[in-house]
Amino acid sequence: MCNLLNICAKVSFKNVTLRNSAVISTARNFSVKSRHYGVNVDKRTLVSAERKKQTFSDRSQLKYARRLVVKLGSAVITREDGNGLALGRLSSIIEQVAECHHEGRECIMVTSGAVAFGRQKLTQELLMSLSMRETLSPSDHTREDAGSILDPRAAAAVGQSELMSMYDAMFSQYNVKIAQVLVTKPDFYNEETRKNLFCTLSELISLNIVPIVNTNDAVSPPMYIHDDTVVPGTGKKGIGIKDNDSLSALLAAEIQSDLLIMMSDVDGIYNKPPWEDGARMIHTYTSKERDQVQFGQKSKVGTGGMDSKVQAATWAMARGVSVVICNGMQDNAIKTIISGRKVGTFFTDSATTSATSVDVMAESARSGSRVLQKLTPAERASAIHTLADLLLEKKEKILEANAKDLEEATKSGLEKPLLNRLSLSEGKLKTLSIGLKQIADSSYENVGKLLRKTRLADNLMLRQVTVPIGVLLVIFESRPDSLPQVAALAIASANGLLLKGGKEAAHSNKALMDLVKESLQTVGAQDAIELVSTREEISDLLSMEKHIDLIIPRGSSDLVRSIQKQSQHIPVLGHAEGICHVYLDKDADPVKALKVVRDAKCDYPAACNAMETLLLHEDHMSGPLFTEICNMLKNEGVKIHAGPRLASQLTFGPPAARTMKHEYGSLECCIEIVQDMNEAIDHIHKFGSSHTDVIVTENENTAKQFLSSVDSACVFHNVSSRFADGFRFGLGAEVGISTARIHARGPVGVEGLLTTKWILEGTDHTAAEFNEGKRIWLHEKLPVN
Repeated sequence: MCNLLNICAKVSFKNVTLRNSAVISTARNFSVKSRHYGVNVDKRTLVSAERKKQTFSDRSQLKYARRLVVKLGSAVITREDGNGLALGRLSSIIEQVAECHHEGRECIMVTSGAVAFGRQKLTQELLMSLSMRETLSPSDHTREDAGSILDPRAAAAVGQSELMSMYDAMFSQYNVKIAQVLVTKPDFYNEETRKNLFCTLSELISLNIVPIVNTNDAVSPPMYIHDDTVVPGTGKKGIGIKDNDSLSALLAAEIQSDLLIMMSDVDGIYNKPPWEDGARMIHTYTSKERDQVQFGQKSKVGTGGMDSKVQAATWAMARGVSVVICNGMQDNAIKTIISGRKVGTFFTDSATTSATSVDVMAESARSGSRVLQKLTPAERASAIHTLADLLLEKKEKILEANAKDLEEATKSGLEKPLLNRLSLSEGKLKTLSIGLKQIADSSYENVGKLLRKTRLADNLMLRQVTVPIGVLLVIFESRPDSLPQVAALAIASANGLLLKGGKEAAHSNKALMDLVKESLQTVGAQDAIELVSTREEISDLLSMEKHIDLIIPRGSSDLVRSIQKQSQHIPVLGHAEGICHVYLDKDADPVKALKVVRDAKCDYPAACNAMETLLLHEDHMSGPLFTEICNMLKNEGVKIHAGPRLASQLTFGPPAARTMKHEYGSLECCIEIVQDMNEAIDHIHKFGSSHTDVIVTENENTAKQFLSSVDSACVFHNVSSRFADGFRFGLGAEVGISTARIHARGPVGVEGLLTTKWILEGTDHTAAEFNEGKRIWLHEKLPVN
């Protein structure tokens, strides 16, 4: 018989290695072994015997969990009608456990289901028996009668073998071996059986077998009995095993698990029963949350309830086990949790931050939006003017913070185009300040603007007015100058705002956000704008459709496409790519052409409105303009790629472009030859991104046709594509550039952040009166001024 020292040695030294060595290193840092009541540790960790193993402090660390306990509640395993198991749901969970197992994680499952499985089988047999008796002696027996007369212990005895056969069949599909471990409460409080139990679990783990643990319900006493038996060798009371929640917590603590996932039929822990008004989900639970939770009734299917789950989770948490209580009916819940997503309620006793949760921020932003709506236009303008002045008054503080970001970004190897976007200067701050004042001066005609006025009938007046969209989420990369711009637009449009900046601009964003808060305080709306600086995953923000009304991404095409793909319920405003064209028509003025092309490509090549493809009328191939354009671009350091037609006409020339649909975002561009304007338009429609496209020509008819035919958000004649900008358009700034075909398009200023509502005022009008001819429709349109 092995002793507890050997047990822990086997558990500690026979771990299956995670594939990624970097993960191993980090995982070891998070897996400080310690002494749990009565369980001795191996020699390597005796020096830490008095230090309690710390839980993970953040969800992002859950990917380092090496030892995992998954508890499946009765409500997860059992079908909604209570008859039999939910095989489809269970199969998905087993697939996830098997995947974790093959990744090198040590998995243990604590499962319910034996009673349900046995009851299903015995009920069928009992019904057949009742049916035979009914034939001989009619009675009123029903299926419910059959189920109610079954003893749970008998059902468990029948169901245990069936349950394990099912688990074995499902896991075998993934080449995972399992073993059944039946336990009763005395097994934990009898020193001999307790040693044997953990010796067995240790050996199974070392043999790469997944233990399936369940209470032996065929012989166990009723679960409502609570034991406070003193654990052998400790003089301390253990947790009373009254259900599988407490059983899983005890096992997780005993085997020093890194993570316990308790799967239930609710999304997580709420501050009160979720069906009651004012119920709010607690995404991160620490010991201080205990007094804030009101518990409802226990589970309708199993023996435990939320109170039981919280007690078990906090007990395990106090012994160094991180816990997540989640809805086991959610797709891929286990893998989603391990990936760090905000699923369920995360229990930790070592949270590293006291930052306000994003949910609370969003609620505050909505309340703040309503405060902004109540302000007069002059008051909103005053807050923006204050922000504009602060940008200049505190420029030293801003530039100092920006210098820290630039230094860290340079060390981390951030690409040069992103470094350019990250950089702030006195000139940029001055331009920002001017733009914000433009927004302030134009904000008097935004919220509450009358768009339509109609007299429907006598004394029945209908008005359509502008109102804020609600709460905006703006996600931006690298460009800290976006923060004050977007903040000013939100204030002017009375929208609540959540800002999620890139970590590369963390210092700059914080400094700028302090100024935003300072300006909002002058009008009592400091909660209207919040900077999300926690480690919330973007994917979690995109699922907050109850709190966020519109998402506006500003960054790389990969970022925008990812957000557009992930956001299933919240509309996204923006553009994924900025593939902008400049077409030099046969009637183009060479001097203007050189000037426009140089500015469009070289002024700020990282911008989304920079030229990426130059289309050249084929007549210019026999003249000097082609050579002059190429020499100018080369002198500016631009790398040229040749389109298919150009490449075919040159024996020696630029390398062929890999694709004509590419945003370089740097000092690179493609040159292609077209036969005429119509072919240029076709090329733009085929390879462009509907952002900004330009024609350079002295032919007014050609220009007019180009401007009306090109279907892009911005179409220009004889000017650089770089004019596609909110500030240059006189909007003050832009929240982004949209290539969408609904709502706002092109540079989006204040008007693009507004929607409308209808206001109807009458006396005692009813629809029935019009149906009966007692009142007459007028539908008279009235002037709005």
